[in-house]
This record gives sequence, structure tokens and C-alpha cells, in this order.
Amino acid sequence: MTNDQPLDAITQAKLHAKLLADKKESEFNHHLAGFFVALGGAFIFFGGLIAKKWPAAKYIWPVSFLLSGIFVLVWSDTELWPFGHRQWLEALQNNREVLQHKTFAVMLLALGIIEWLRVNETVKAVWSGLVFPLLAIAGSILLLFHQHEAGMQGPDHMELMARIQSEHLSYAMVGLGIGLSKGLAEIVTPAQKIFAKIWPTLMFGLGVLLMFYRE
Repeated sequence: MTNDQPLDAITQAKLHAKLLADKKESEFNHHLAGFFVALGGAFIFFGGLIAKKWPAAKYIWPVSFLLSGIFVLVWSDTELWPFGHRQWLEALQNNREVLQHKTFAVMLLALGIIEWLRVNETVKAVWSGLVFPLLAIAGSILLLFHQHEAGMQGPDHMELMARIQSEHLSYAMVGLGIGLSKGLAEIVTPAQKIFAKIWPTLMFGLGVLLMFYRE
């Protein structure tokens, strides 16, 4: 046995441990984000009934987006400072996955802020009702091009990539449905009330899908 063999075994063990840690972190991130999305969808759907007994409940779904955005912004890439050694600017410039994660975080925060202001009736302009549909559609399209590097170096990386792409496609399709139905719910038509129930239902469904994300 040469000196290279034990070193190679140690390297493989470290690589396996790193891939497993990345897998667990990625799954946890998706599951927690899914919980917030499902929570928001549920409170939107039953918001009218709940708000009669608890008026403050109308703020729960904007808060769910804010919490999800903060989580994705801070914890989605733990190799970044303050958890890891990488600097934010360097990672944003050189890692497409990190850039996309932070872009999703900004979108979630923007949705949360705008919807909070709308619920609070601080903002009543027509354009504010278009922010959610447009960002939902944009985020869904961006998800189709999402770069996912965790676990892509393992022996089954092709199968893993195909499964992740299939999951992302399902999220994107539901996201597009959310954006379109939310936009139609903002327009006064005979079907407005129907769309007002469809989009939170789809949002709850998206949250459940995210909570079952596996790599």
C-alpha cells in the first residue's frame, strides 16, 4: 500500500461528508421555505374568517414572505460570512447559485414589504397589485435556470440533477399558476372571486411540494 492510498481514502471521506452536509442544508432550506409559503397560503385562503376574530391575522402572510426572504438571504449559503470563510461580493460575482439564492431572497422581501403595505392600506395604488403577480412569474422563470451545485460531484450526479430539475420544473409551473391567478384576482371580473381562491390554494400546494423536496 502506497502513501497515496490512505490519503485518497481520507479525501474521499471528506468529500462524501461535505456532499452529505450540503444535501442536508439544501433540503432543510427548501423545507423551511416551503413551510412559510404554505403558512402564507393557508392564512390567505382563510384570512377573511380568521380576521373576524383576530384582525392581526391579516399580517401573517406578508410576514411569512418576510421571514422566508430573511432566511434565504442569510442562511441559504452558509459558506458565506459570518458562517463561512467566503466574502459576499466575491461569491456573488463568481457563484451563480449564490447569486440566484440572493435574488430569490430579494424578491421574497419585496413581496412581503409590498403586501404588508397593501394590507395596512398604506399603499393603494393600482401598480402595487401587480407586484406580486409579476415577481411570482419572474421568479418561476428564473427557477427554470436555477444553478444547483450541491451534490453534483457524486457518483449519481446525473440522476440527481435530473430529479432536481424535475422538482424545479414542478415548482416553476405552480409558481406561474400563482402569478397568473393572482393577477386575475386583482381584476374586477365575474371570475374574480374564483381566482381569489385559486392562487392561495396553489401557494399552499407549492409550500407542500417544497416541504417534500429531496435530493
